[in-house]
Amino acid sequence: MNENTFKERLKLFFIKNQRSSLRIRLFNFSLKLLSCFLYIVRVLLDDPTQGLGCKELNRSCSNQNYTPGTIDWSPIIWVNRSLPLWGLQVSVAVISLFETLLLSYLSYKGNIWEQILRIPFLLEIINAVPFIITIFWPVLRNLFIPVFLNCWLAKHALENMINDLHRAIQRTQSAMFNQVLILISTLLCLIFTCICGIQHLERAGNRLTLFDSLYFCIVTFSTVGFGDVTPKIWPSKLLVVIMICVALVVLPIQFEQLAYLWMERQKSGGNYSRYRAQTEKHVVLCVSSLKIDLLMDFLNEFYAHPRLQDYYVVILCPTEMDAQVRRVLQIPMWSQRVIYLQGSALKDQDLLRAKMDNAEACFILSSRCEVDRTAADHQTILRAWAVKDFAPNCPLYVQILKPENKFHIKFADHVVCEEEFKYAMLALNCICPATSTLITLLVHTSRGQESQQSPEQWQKMYGRCSGNEVYHISLEESTFFAEYEGKSFTYASFHAHKKFGVCLIGVRKEDNKNILLNPGPRYIMSSTDICFYINITKEENSAFKKQEKHRKNHESKLSCHGASRLPVHSIIASMGTVAIDLQDSGCRGASRATLALPAEAGREGRRPSIAPVLEVADSSSCQTCDLFSDQSEDETTPSDDEVSAGLDYAKGYPPYSPYIGSSPTFCHLLHEKVPFCCLRLDKGCQHNYYEDAKAYGFKNKLIIVAAETAGNGLYNFIVPLRAYYRPKKELNPIVLLLDNPLDDLLRCGVTFAANMVVVDKESTMSAEEDYMADAKTIVNVQTLFRLFSSLSIITELTHPANMRFMQFRAKDCYSLALSKLEKKEREKGSNLAFMFRLPFAAGRVFSISMLDTLLYQSFVKDFMISITRLLLGLDTTPGSGFLCSMKITEEDLWIRTYARLYQKLCSSTGDIPIGVYRTESQKLTTSESQISISMEEWEDTKDTKDQFSCRGNHRNSTSSDQSDHPLLRRKSMQWARRLSRRAPRHSAKTAEKINQQRMNLYRRSERQELAELVKNRMKHLGLSPAGYDEMNDHQNTLSYILINPSPDTRLELNDIVYLIRPDPLTYVPNAGPSRKGSFCNTVGQDTREETQL
Repeated sequence: MNENTFKERLKLFFIKNQRSSLRIRLFNFSLKLLSCFLYIVRVLLDDPTQGLGCKELNRSCSNQNYTPGTIDWSPIIWVNRSLPLWGLQVSVAVISLFETLLLSYLSYKGNIWEQILRIPFLLEIINAVPFIITIFWPVLRNLFIPVFLNCWLAKHALENMINDLHRAIQRTQSAMFNQVLILISTLLCLIFTCICGIQHLERAGNRLTLFDSLYFCIVTFSTVGFGDVTPKIWPSKLLVVIMICVALVVLPIQFEQLAYLWMERQKSGGNYSRYRAQTEKHVVLCVSSLKIDLLMDFLNEFYAHPRLQDYYVVILCPTEMDAQVRRVLQIPMWSQRVIYLQGSALKDQDLLRAKMDNAEACFILSSRCEVDRTAADHQTILRAWAVKDFAPNCPLYVQILKPENKFHIKFADHVVCEEEFKYAMLALNCICPATSTLITLLVHTSRGQESQQSPEQWQKMYGRCSGNEVYHISLEESTFFAEYEGKSFTYASFHAHKKFGVCLIGVRKEDNKNILLNPGPRYIMSSTDICFYINITKEENSAFKKQEKHRKNHESKLSCHGASRLPVHSIIASMGTVAIDLQDSGCRGASRATLALPAEAGREGRRPSIAPVLEVADSSSCQTCDLFSDQSEDETTPSDDEVSAGLDYAKGYPPYSPYIGSSPTFCHLLHEKVPFCCLRLDKGCQHNYYEDAKAYGFKNKLIIVAAETAGNGLYNFIVPLRAYYRPKKELNPIVLLLDNPLDDLLRCGVTFAANMVVVDKESTMSAEEDYMADAKTIVNVQTLFRLFSSLSIITELTHPANMRFMQFRAKDCYSLALSKLEKKEREKGSNLAFMFRLPFAAGRVFSISMLDTLLYQSFVKDFMISITRLLLGLDTTPGSGFLCSMKITEEDLWIRTYARLYQKLCSSTGDIPIGVYRTESQKLTTSESQISISMEEWEDTKDTKDQFSCRGNHRNSTSSDQSDHPLLRRKSMQWARRLSRRAPRHSAKTAEKINQQRMNLYRRSERQELAELVKNRMKHLGLSPAGYDEMNDHQNTLSYILINPSPDTRLELNDIVYLIRPDPLTYVPNAGPSRKGSFCNTVGQDTREETQL
């Protein structure tokens, strides 16, 4: 076809060219609206009595005398049209007809009847041709022409115009917008046609005005039908019937299409407005499948920060929204801030819908419930690449499952590897109890209001301290730390804790991105340093700001004291237990451990004093430099035990990395590689003949890891346990148990193991019911708990809600009370409702999904991932300290309070305490001690004065040991038989007590049966049951964590204190024999003896 012909040029201008075609359609639309407007003007100016051929009508109208069934057609056929109005209508008609004929000619493709029989063409002929005829036949100038039908042509032109508009601006057409436009325009055209038709036909009847006709149509179409305005002649009645039938056919079809599109849009989520993206801030959450738990964890944690309240959350998910998520997103609190889009992050179109290029951040989460976790990581990697390609400037927060896949997303701003954190927390739980609980509480947002109305004192303390989080502030802008510029880090940490109750744990230099945890007393604080501290609230929201301004104004009127002088007053007034000996600030000898009672205190008969924390450390006051002062001897002259065991340790980096991107860690290594055959503990080889753990004669207790496979993640479990700062004599043997039948458990030494770590089985993580993914792990742990009641079992679950099944006791009243407490806290909106479950509080179980909040918090606290990795030992920064712990013994109770402990540690070893792990005894009505009660004692307890409660107190219960006495057991059996024969004539409380005691008797017999089973199996395997007999039952104890407790908190026996100890490699000890006689050396040796790592 020749494109240079005149027809092709016209077609290019009128049809093919998008912009010119849009202009033509806009002009056509304007003409149709103008013609409708001129018709309304004609109706308003027209008088039926003055129309052509209406002379007889005047008389009949004046008499108001209509004959029924008789219609005067003159007012219907003829109208009164003025000459100027006629000229305008003729002009519009000529232009419209010419345009229609031209477009029909240009779009003609060989079938002329297809062009002629089109409804728009026929309407154009009806409305335009009569006006052209009146030009040549003036008598017909007042002939009625249904110009109001041009509204349908205007509707048709509007639809075409919208299509051309979307093509011209290169935007994807919105089907929802088009359908709504079609529906509205169809409804308006029906109403307008009915109004004009009724008004014109009733010229021969009631002579209705346009407003009366509008009123009649609205009342009729709304099915109200007052009946005050009705058509009088049959043509108008027929028109009403026709219009109602058309409406009943056309409108339901339009509504059905609109409803279908609306449902589809609800599934896909629509679009995020570009205008909103430019004026409001939003983040995008990319997930492969959205579960209600994940959604609520994200929303609760994200919106817990005040400055994020105005942010929008756009969820981009390839699956359809389920019913639970839909119900939650309909809640007004979330419906205004959360937008769900169904789409894929790998499609630029969906990323454009989410306005990813304008997003403040993009969170990409992996699906941990997938059977193939590697495949889930591959999907996450592709999503991260797609987002980075589409929006290079959008910050990425990525969650990955396998550590070997981390290097693919090194470009992301923040990365959390699940297996790295999981295995590191499991490892530290073995040497620092409940590290997983400590980390979980630190990374969750809480105000410390949980369980403050509880009658249990431990719940109040635990709940209040759980509100502590890690915050940061510049030193020069801080009220807490500004006055310590030029002072040592240890001095600043101690005095900030003394004055304000905050725990300074680390710093970061302005010109360095690495965070240093407790850099030690040699580090001097600078005004540009960023300080990281633990507190209930951040400094900017605390009341100390106003108090500090008032204090500074008051101090400016007074004389200035010396730089090193302690403050005269303290904002926290409960510090009377801290005694500082300013006269004796030099080094003093110590005959025992770091926390030993000073010898001069006993001689002088006064309260023991603690050396002050010096502002600037010197060589004589820094004990940390010689913390490992005896390691030279330890390395050069190994002990007899090491020689006899054939062990020869060295320090260095592991020669092989299990995956790309693993952080090199300085740790204890063997000089020679052990043959693979020697690694099989249950089988002897040519190098040794041992076939069970007992035969190896390990000096330290075992750590058993029950896992499905020996994956690369185990590297992060072993390295923290073999880190260079762990003393050699405290290194625990690690046994990897790939299958855990009873025989293998007994061979690997479960009866004398310190801890048993049960890793969640990957093969069971996917289940038809989400919460059943932990079923196998929970049952296996429960079996171990029943067989070995005193074994310290540490496990990880997929879902936090399943933690309530750990160490499950169906009729334990105290557990039921904790369950009710959890429900109440959840109803109050707590993000840590599960924290009062005893296994979680004791650090026996955790869920890695809790660390999702670590990724969410990184949006506000970009330092949280780095600090967590340093605490867990995943990263080692030169000069940064490490997490360890120490146990409070009877000889250490002279310190009395946490504040004095803080001072003692800061002034001696430079350690920074951050919390306390406390274990208390429970005396429950369900405890086994009640079994040994005699019949006479039971008779005395029938009085109402002895009331049993399901809650336990914190007194020591030693009668469980008495229950093993044969005489007492025999009395218990007699007592139980007598109870069974007695009639049920007691009160409700007494009956409940009897049932509890019967259950205890059943438990005792069941435990004895299990014990016999284990012992017989050990004898069959040739193992001695002596270790199993020595296992004690610790079921009636509860443990919990106090993070940064108040300074006046009393220390209790067996408290375990979490410490951040300075890096010993930062300091170079002075050479010379005099070092061994110094106080520093003694402190270093004693520290290792007293610190339980």
